[in-house]
Amino acid sequence: MKKIAKPLLILGFFLLGALLTLRVTGLDPEYMDYTTQEYNERGRMTLPGLWLSGEVVKEPIDNWDWVLDVAHPERGNTIMLETQTWYGIPYSVTILPTPRGDKMYIGGSARDARLARDFPDYKQWWANVENDPRVRLKIDGKIYEMTAALVHDPVELSEVLGRDAITTTIAEDGSEQVVAKWYYWRVFQRNIAQY
Repeated sequence: MKKIAKPLLILGFFLLGALLTLRVTGLDPEYMDYTTQEYNERGRMTLPGLWLSGEVVKEPIDNWDWVLDVAHPERGNTIMLETQTWYGIPYSVTILPTPRGDKMYIGGSARDARLARDFPDYKQWWANVENDPRVRLKIDGKIYEMTAALVHDPVELSEVLGRDAITTTIAEDGSEQVVAKWYYWRVFQRNIAQY
């Protein structure tokens, strides 16, 4: 028993040290251009990150449209999203922003094999947001602490998307098939001083 306990204790300390280091330094998610064939071949998935690091913004934002003008040399105008997991270690991903003036939205689509699952289990980060709506956005190196609320109003969702939230096609047998479902959350700044 002692022969097993010592290596497990050493491994535990190593993992704890690594997690504490990553908590301080952050670990950004992998980025991959979503328009490439490689991205589609990987099931429209990239490697997630953990904690996001950066200066936390404490000022309220009146207009989010500037986010589309951010032009990172590698990621373009994608942003990073940190969600909370049930086990306490954050899960972060890269997403496209959807600003609409004074409103900011995050979201995306479920396609292919993911459609066989129930919402919100299409994507890990969707399930995390539904379990704990406290999220953090990393935009142009800065952190925005937010709270996410699923958009239930079909009119608002259509306005955000500019189209219907369900994409269908006609199969060879003439039946209509759902090929994508879109879900969006409106995010609100939190921890902002109110005057």
